[in-house]
Amino acid sequence: MSTVKGSKQYSLKVVPHRPGRRALQVLLALIFVGAALAAAYFGGYWQGMGRQSNALAERDRLQIELTEAREELAQHRQQVANLAVASEVDQMASEEVRGEVIDLRRQIASLEADISFYRGLMSPSEDSNGLTLGEVTITETPVAGRFAFKIVVQQVATNHQVLSGVLNADVIGRSDGGVTRVPLYQLSSDIDTQDIKLRFKYFQNVEGELTLPEGFVAERLELAARSSGRTGDSVEKSFPWPVENL
Repeated sequence: MSTVKGSKQYSLKVVPHRPGRRALQVLLALIFVGAALAAAYFGGYWQGMGRQSNALAERDRLQIELTEAREELAQHRQQVANLAVASEVDQMASEEVRGEVIDLRRQIASLEADISFYRGLMSPSEDSNGLTLGEVTITETPVAGRFAFKIVVQQVATNHQVLSGVLNADVIGRSDGGVTRVPLYQLSSDIDTQDIKLRFKYFQNVEGELTLPEGFVAERLELAARSSGRTGDSVEKSFPWPVENL
């Protein structure tokens, strides 16, 4: 064979023609790829299942903790409610007891005053014999300018006899910038005369309600009592306004 000078020569190799081998290689490659994909799929599936199982377990645990927390919160709320009720009951009981103590003190004071009053009537001292003024009270009513009054005139003696006499009561105050004296009978429909009649053996109450004139500011109550007879007694006393348990 002649050779052309200057051209590159290639060696040739003769191989046998096997079309089935090529197909086998392609099939094996497909199987490998399929197996790899299946392995990846199932691996991911089982991994996902494991994570899902863990997530479900965590969810169940959190639900249990939430339920327990809610129950504990409900218990605490109930305890707070119980404490609030107990505190309110204690406060009400304390106020009730305090009110009862105040009422008892008032009753005791009233009883002591009554005892002192009757003791003075039955066992007078040497310097408190004869006609005297006892309890005098003037208290406000719900009506503006209207007052309830009570004046006790009593006889202090070891041998009580029926005593007769009169009582004068005047309210002293200011009206239009000046001092004004107003007799009690002009202020009260329960009193009909300046000289209030007295007739008693131990004591006599003079009581009722009075209404102050508009613009009149009361400052004091002046009382003057005198008994009739040759050895008549007299007593005068002034009380600041308003008078309460004096």
